[in-house]
Amino acid sequence: MGIAEDWQSRVIHALSKHNITVYNPRRGDWDSNWSQDEKSIQFNYQVNWEISKLMESDYVLMYFSPETKSPISMLELGFLARDKKLIVCCPDGFWKKGNIQVMCSRFNIPLFSDLNSAVGAVLTKIHADATGY
Repeated sequence: MGIAEDWQSRVIHALSKHNITVYNPRRGDWDSNWSQDEKSIQFNYQVNWEISKLMESDYVLMYFSPETKSPISMLELGFLARDKKLIVCCPDGFWKKGNIQVMCSRFNIPLFSDLNSAVGAVLTKIHADATGY
């Protein structure tokens, strides 16, 4: 974390006028020196928190920044591919864009190449669910 722009803040701002809860896994106190091991209390807590929130959420927006490799996001994409809650943004330049395109096409996941369009799709889903249309 920390290599990509703080796109989550942009999304939170765009959604702030709506009566929804946004779960953001980006942590200011994340320490990349924590052991990437299940036995690490902080690491285990964070991973389990993220999995729980992905499962609880009605909508999940994933952004694959061209500045990153995003292996965990790709893992999460596969984990949620069959759910109907995903909206994906994968700009040109992401190193595995073809894989993202195939996954999204195969599982009918809305895919956008710019963040504003992806946020618009989230807003459309929120409105449709709220109004029944």
